[in-house]
Amino acid sequence: MENDNPMEHNEERGLVPRRPGGELATRPLHFFWIADCSGSMGLDGKIQALNNAIREAIPHMQAVAEENPNANVLVRAVKFSTGAEWHIKEPTEASAFKWTDLQSGGITDMGKAFKLAAEELKIPPMSERALPPVLALISDGQPTDNYVEGLGELMSQPWGKKAVRVAIAIGDDADREVLRRFIGHDRIEPLQANNPEALVKHIRWVSTAVLKSASAPASASVEELPRGLNVPIPTPVPSADEISVEDVW
Repeated sequence: MENDNPMEHNEERGLVPRRPGGELATRPLHFFWIADCSGSMGLDGKIQALNNAIREAIPHMQAVAEENPNANVLVRAVKFSTGAEWHIKEPTEASAFKWTDLQSGGITDMGKAFKLAAEELKIPPMSERALPPVLALISDGQPTDNYVEGLGELMSQPWGKKAVRVAIAIGDDADREVLRRFIGHDRIEPLQANNPEALVKHIRWVSTAVLKSASAPASASVEELPRGLNVPIPTPVPSADEISVEDVW
């Protein structure tokens, strides 16, 4: 006798998830790399070290995304030098994410990168039921445009203000005060990368520990969080290997 239950027919076609709390409960989590590609990033192999670090972190990010079936991690990237543009424009599921190498050249129009990201944090295209997005800023220098205006535009968006914002300073010439203003919280400092090994470690930490916290914000109550944070951010611990490696930037 033919089964007339439409739900079972839908399950057979994969339209309805079999596991409880599955696809119907999935919430989007948008992850943005915001990468400095100015001319100084071409010195001492910094741009290639960044490309290598992000590529190395992808399998670890995919593993974290796979572990939380209630978050659909969507990754993209903004690059900025003379102007800003999408390096990877379409929100790409973590399982399918691939990295294309960045090239260096030009100045440091960081504010334009903030404005570009701000457009994507409006509602729409963002969903009201999304998880807090993660914005990871990486820079080795000082902004050459009006970054304050761009940051203001980013923070004027509800999802810009609620985003988990982290930053990595590459080398001693990075403007840490600008990165602190981007982060916007006195308990979170920019990560410092003065060599390729440290950069790999920090990129992986952002791709895994930070992503894991953002994808499961309900694990901490609002009362337990520091004021101004809606997601618990783990504290990175320097490794012995990182401390012993000679600084090159």
